[in-house]
Amino acid sequence: MEKKPVLYSGIQPTGILTIGNFIGAINNWLKIQEDYFSIYSIVDLHAITVRQDPIEYRSRALSFYAQYIACGLDPEKSILYFQSHVHQHAELTWILNCYSYLGELRRMTQYKEKSKKNADNLNVGLLDYPVLMAADILLYQASVVPVGIDQKQHLELARDIADRFNNIYGQTFTIPEVYLGKQGNKIFSLQDPFAKMSKSDPNPDAAVSIIESPDSIARKFKRAVTDSESVVEYREDKPGISNLLVILSSMTDKSIDTLVKEYHDAGYKKFKEDVAEAVIEKLRPVREDYERLMKDKAYLLNIAGQGASRAAALAERTLAKVKKKIGLIERPSLN
Repeated sequence: MEKKPVLYSGIQPTGILTIGNFIGAINNWLKIQEDYFSIYSIVDLHAITVRQDPIEYRSRALSFYAQYIACGLDPEKSILYFQSHVHQHAELTWILNCYSYLGELRRMTQYKEKSKKNADNLNVGLLDYPVLMAADILLYQASVVPVGIDQKQHLELARDIADRFNNIYGQTFTIPEVYLGKQGNKIFSLQDPFAKMSKSDPNPDAAVSIIESPDSIARKFKRAVTDSESVVEYREDKPGISNLLVILSSMTDKSIDTLVKEYHDAGYKKFKEDVAEAVIEKLRPVREDYERLMKDKAYLLNIAGQGASRAAALAERTLAKVKKKIGLIERPSLN
């Protein structure tokens, strides 16, 4: 049987999983579960470059894991695990550090931006973040990695590190490519339709969580920024309305042209109410499944443990190969 290409994706358990994440990424992953050997990680080691409240962080990480499953990512078809449960990530990161250069890490745009925001906590992790990301990807010989524009530079660095290692020691790592499958629609903030909807937006009205209550969803869409006109049209000079049309189209599978004809003269109040209702109904099974899962944390931890075991078995194959290539002595079996 032909081996499926490996797709790897990691998400930090910070902020909330938004309808932007659902429409732009998760919804499309569901359609390709049969096409790729997919590995999804809650990358909890990445997020500790910023100080986290331990109790809240632990709770949020488990919540993210449950939301992934509630959305339809199948632990039987894919591997879902916590990054911190697979020690090979940290071990390969140290090795790859020795094949990464300070100059290229300091040139990372995200490092420059985070350095300014975290002047009181300018830790080594902020600089080394891309090497850990490289280890995440290269451990599993991933062929494709779906990344946003803010992470594309990091993926390019992962490719450079893999290529550098391969040139020294021979073929060891698969060189990953950006995932070029069908891309989901980009969803913008409900309060600033020129900015992408962010899971960490400080404005609570800007983003909608996939597990948010119906009342809260309705309230946020009621407050969504639009414009002073009254016609519903998809135009560059109507970013708020255009964003709502994209959301409604994604939630109902109706074309934007069809929706424009349906709502052109309906008025913004009616339009916003219907967008909210479509989102509420689309996410209703996700919310219900999430609530069921969170009541059975033993089940979630069991599934996470199985995912980590499967991930670790794959990761160890790569790590053992790397250790042998660089001349480390193989650990003797104690059996």
